[in-house]
Amino acid sequence: ITAWNDPAIAAENPGVTLPELDIIPVNRSDESGTTENFTEWLAAAANGAWPHEASGDWPLSGGQSGAQTQGMIDTVSSAEGTIGYADASRAGDLGTVAVGVGDAFVPYSAEAAAAVVDASPAAEGASDKQLTIELDRATTAAGAYPVVLISYSIACSVYDNQQDADNVKGFLTYVASEAGQQRAADPTVAGSAPISGELRTAVEAAIASISAS
Repeated sequence: ITAWNDPAIAAENPGVTLPELDIIPVNRSDESGTTENFTEWLAAAANGAWPHEASGDWPLSGGQSGAQTQGMIDTVSSAEGTIGYADASRAGDLGTVAVGVGDAFVPYSAEAAAAVVDASPAAEGASDKQLTIELDRATTAAGAYPVVLISYSIACSVYDNQQDADNVKGFLTYVASEAGQQRAADPTVAGSAPISGELRTAVEAAIASISAS
């Protein structure tokens, strides 16, 4: 498939007039966690069509590329027919892709990003205080968008004095709160997708368990 109006693409987009343009893939030219995240999803969800392992270095050579996120955005924006990958918070006016999940195509949204976290199992070694997730990149959960990256806040479970414990609990309580999550969702702050209410309940319980010796 080398053109946007290829019959295989048209079959997945009934009723849509597709442009007669070459597909121009754009990748990061530098080693990148975004590239590793994207290729991890490709390796898990492409049913063998992507033969490469997840890596921070793009495994193919000879295509269009850009250094760092801004270089990627600039390269994608500079021509017609391009497609690349970047943090959603940096996409700006560029279109975003609905990805195949089960029998449906799920567009990106903060809610869909939170949904894949809720639909994924706990990672090995996780507990009620260590809320680590093994992202299910090949999920078929309705409304889940599996091309995401999870960031964690890390704290001690026990502090030497009550003041330190209270300060950490206060900070993390705000971070996990609806107000804190909405603040972090601001593209000028972090551009992250807010956690779900279900996950917030588990996070708040873990925070409440922090104590002083």
